[in-house]
Amino acid sequence: MKFSRRYSIVKGELNIAPLIDVVFLQLIYFMLTSSFIMQPGLKINLPQAATSETLTKKEVIVDISKEGAMFFRENPVSIEELEAIFQETAHLNTDAVLIIKGDQKTEHGIVVGVMDSARKSGIKKIVIGTMPEL
Repeated sequence: MKFSRRYSIVKGELNIAPLIDVVFLQLIYFMLTSSFIMQPGLKINLPQAATSETLTKKEVIVDISKEGAMFFRENPVSIEELEAIFQETAHLNTDAVLIIKGDQKTEHGIVVGVMDSARKSGIKKIVIGTMPEL
């Protein structure tokens, strides 16, 4: 006596909906846990230097774009306005440090002009901002 089979072999389907759900959950997790560091100020490409160091004293930062525009606290200023700022800073704090963050393509004469006006105003410590070498 031969018995018949009560089951049949059916080809299965691969359901990818749970896989997609897991991928989206991971994407959301990584987007929420990652941190993006946005530096305030202008987009300036600083030159690299192997001997870079950080300062922790009272700093006055002047940004100079590659077109030669000067900025103090993200506001455009002229050289005359910078001299007034430098005089006020030198009067309030004799230990102030001027950091000139000039773009790589800034003309040398503009940077020297800012340095000269700072020295005339009484700021003794002048530093050129650079990026550390990688």
